[in-house]
Amino acid sequence: MTSENQRLQEKLLPEIEDFKQGRTTLQLATQDANGIPNASYAPFALADDGFYILVSDLARHGINLKQSPRVSVMLVEDEAEARSVFARRRLTFDAAAELIARDSQGFAKGVQVLSGRFGEMIDNLATLTDFNLFKLVPERGLYVKGFGQAFSLSGAELLDVNWMRDGHHGTPKAVPA
Repeated sequence: MTSENQRLQEKLLPEIEDFKQGRTTLQLATQDANGIPNASYAPFALADDGFYILVSDLARHGINLKQSPRVSVMLVEDEAEARSVFARRRLTFDAAAELIARDSQGFAKGVQVLSGRFGEMIDNLATLTDFNLFKLVPERGLYVKGFGQAFSLSGAELLDVNWMRDGHHGTPKAVPA
């Protein structure tokens, strides 16, 4: 890793972590078994192994996550907080959605993390049989903090940071040593 990449990580990773902790909902892009897309949102809690969400089978995204575990996720800065609505800070990532079995330690962990963040509402929802717990495990991401400031995130726990100097859709440029 170059010293510039290391400086980027040291500066951006705490900023990204603060950004994640400052959001309480995430936007979801799911698709059904026929590939029909659906945009939605869910409250989330972050744990050491992923993002936890509790969603109902009555919601389209609840069924979609069971049918197709591929999901795109976005955490976005509130419009009222943004300097410009054209350049709101956002963290997007591709993730795998894992359905957590009710009788597992993972279910207890996920409900505990969500309950710690949202209170007794989660404890009540978790007892309803139409609600399912999913863990969203990020695979690669993009953090945008303003115009010309897009950073790809990869590697274990999205800790590898690269500045996207040619836009959001290009390949990260090598940072000179």
